[in-house]
Amino acid sequence: MISLSSEITDIKGRHALRGWVFFDRDCNVCTLLARRFRGPLESRGFGLAALQDPRVQALLALPPEDLLREMRVATCEGKIYGGAEAIVYLARQIWWAWPLYAAAKLPGVLRLLDACYRWFADHRTCSSGLCSLPTQRSQSLEIQEEHTVGAYGSSHQRSLNGRE
Repeated sequence: MISLSSEITDIKGRHALRGWVFFDRDCNVCTLLARRFRGPLESRGFGLAALQDPRVQALLALPPEDLLREMRVATCEGKIYGGAEAIVYLARQIWWAWPLYAAAKLPGVLRLLDACYRWFADHRTCSSGLCSLPTQRSQSLEIQEEHTVGAYGSSHQRSLNGRE
C-alpha cells in the first residue's frame, strides 16, 4: 500500500499529515472552492492536489475516463472517498461543517447529497471549454437512442459509456 504521507508532497515538498483532497484543476468552480477551503483543510492536516497530477493518477489507479468524475479524499489510513461522501468526510473534520456530517447520517440525506453532487459534476464546465467528461445528458441520449432502435426490432441492448 502506498503511504500518502511519504509518497505525495505538494509543490513545496510538504507532506499532508491526515490525507489529501484531490480536485479537478480545469474546473473553475472546483479550483475556487479548493482555494477557499485550503486554510481550513491544511490547518487540519489535509493537503490539496490536482487530480491531473500523474502521482495522483497512479495512487488512485482509476481509468482516465473515471479520474475526473468527482473530487476525492485519500486518508493516510488508506481510505478513499469520492464525491458527496468525500465532502461529508471532510465536514466531519471541521467543527463548523459538522452539521452537514450529522445530517448525512439521517435516512436518505446522503443519497440526496450524492444526487446533488452528481448533478453539479455532470453540469460543471472546465476552463479549457473542453471538459473530458461526457455529460449526463449525452449519456442519457445514447441510452435513449439505443433503446428506441431496440424497440423497433434490431436490438434490446443498452450500453453505458460504450459498453454492452
